[in-house]
Amino acid sequence: MKAMTNRITANQAATATERDPRWAAVLARDAAADGRFWYSVRTTGVYCRPSCASRRARPENVRFHDSPQDAERAGFRPCRRCRPDRPDTHARHAQLVAAACRTIEDAEQTPDLATLSAQAGLSPFHFHRVFKAATGLTPRAYAAAQRAKRVRRALAHGDSVTAAVYDAGYASSAQFYAQAGEVLGMRPRDYRDGGANTAIRFAVGECSLGAILVAASERGLCAILIDDDPDALVRELQDLFPKAELIGGDAGFERLVAQVVGFVEAPGIGLDLPLDVRGTAFQQRVWQALREIPAGQTLSYAQVAERIGAPKATRAVAGACASNKLAVAIPCHRVVRSDGALSGYRWGVERKRALLEREAQA
Repeated sequence: MKAMTNRITANQAATATERDPRWAAVLARDAAADGRFWYSVRTTGVYCRPSCASRRARPENVRFHDSPQDAERAGFRPCRRCRPDRPDTHARHAQLVAAACRTIEDAEQTPDLATLSAQAGLSPFHFHRVFKAATGLTPRAYAAAQRAKRVRRALAHGDSVTAAVYDAGYASSAQFYAQAGEVLGMRPRDYRDGGANTAIRFAVGECSLGAILVAASERGLCAILIDDDPDALVRELQDLFPKAELIGGDAGFERLVAQVVGFVEAPGIGLDLPLDVRGTAFQQRVWQALREIPAGQTLSYAQVAERIGAPKATRAVAGACASNKLAVAIPCHRVVRSDGALSGYRWGVERKRALLEREAQA
């Protein structure tokens, strides 16, 4: 009778462990879960990281812990193979990358790869790989993004274009002007003047999700915004370009709005219109990956990070999704949490659910 009771208890413990999503990470030896939790094994008396390569334990013998201290208070000792009581490699790399980012941000001239890797104590090849895995960008691309950010900030404060270019660390004005269209989306002087001399046509319509504002520059659609309040949409567009010439849509533009509304109602038809996409190099990589997700399918933030070659940049991917100003055209609604749950959405979780249900039915 006692043996049967013990078997029932063991089976219940195994079932509880197998239902815990952390058990899947242990089975997969998922290094991404390191630092989020630890697990102990009753029969060996040790605790490990999720990525530990030791022999897999039986689920009924496993317990999960929030910290190494929690496991040790429960009477377990650290595994000698994965050393769970020491800082993990990912944490050390994150610290090195954070220090390199500060060096790049504070430097007047972009440090070269040899300087950055020497500061981190890694070979140039290894440092380059670690930096890209953590940030989603190479050190050179990160430095370019920082220069672009400094230029935008300086121009927004009314600095002269020449002063802004050289203060941001560009080696020459020619180097900057070659990239100005991608960095600013318009001429530098117009950006400095809050969008002056820039014509943006717009119109507000209605769709099943509420009021929808469609705006376009000469380069293509620059905003698709959704809200319950049409006036709030117009104010948001005005905040983006306070000195731009905002032009109400004519009959031709109304047809374009109708085309966008049709796409919102039936995403399967596609939207064959040029987009004026303005963002950092990392954001543009994320947005391009989102546009490659077929209607009716979803990816997790972690999967998008994997697709762009930055598996550790899950939070940055979520930030890029939140910065998207082209609803549905850049389908950030197709990105969900790893457990499939719907997370935050710029235009509301209920709209996200409605879009996904509509695409699934189509």
